[in-house]
Amino acid sequence: MSTTAPAPARALNASRTAATAARVLRQLRHDPRSIALMVLIPCVMLFLLRYVFDGSARTFDSIGASLLGIFPLITMFLVTSIATLRERTSGTLERLLAMPLGKGDLIAGYALAFGALAIVQSALATGLAVWFLGLDVTGSPWLLLLIALLDALLGTALGLFVSAFAASEFQAVQFMPAVIFPQLLLCGLFAPRDTMHPVLETVSDALPMSYAVDGMNEVLKHTDMTTAFVRDTLIVAGCALLVLGLGAATLKRRTA
Repeated sequence: MSTTAPAPARALNASRTAATAARVLRQLRHDPRSIALMVLIPCVMLFLLRYVFDGSARTFDSIGASLLGIFPLITMFLVTSIATLRERTSGTLERLLAMPLGKGDLIAGYALAFGALAIVQSALATGLAVWFLGLDVTGSPWLLLLIALLDALLGTALGLFVSAFAASEFQAVQFMPAVIFPQLLLCGLFAPRDTMHPVLETVSDALPMSYAVDGMNEVLKHTDMTTAFVRDTLIVAGCALLVLGLGAATLKRRTA
């Protein structure tokens, strides 16, 4: 009598998600280079930026808060996209999805694992910028930490999503100019968004990094939590959740 293997579970399950997150963290523990990239590189970049503008503290104050959100987003995007692709090309993902493990469990587990590292990363970068490098912010540093964490989670979500369309680690890195660089140019870091060409301003309104920078600037200028800050954080968080959902929908078992 033949037996049929059970179909992979579809509903999101907390225990399966937690088990996936624990497996990813165990793997990362044996990859110190990835941990260093995620945790230390944003701190190093902020440190360099501070002393590039050593003679102009106001310049560091004006752009340091924005980059405090941008650097974690970029590093988490790179590491997550490459790590997820490696799972697929090695056949690990195919074996996992043959088990009672849904795509949602896998994506949520990855998001949970990298989210834990994002908390450490954001806390270190925020603490370094505010208490060691002297970043002068009018609002609460805890609000800076909140939006820095959301930016890191957004980078994780984008990395998980684009990994489905890459056939190699080199291709995963190539997605950075397509996904990150346009947002970097249009987010308001180099010029106020309302001074851009109307077409570019409209495009920037649809990009999540724009709201990450706007949220950081709200903390930089206002003592209390503003309505605009709440709007910006909700948009960044909503974009992260949306991209995670798209990542689960487009996740492939293997790379062709």
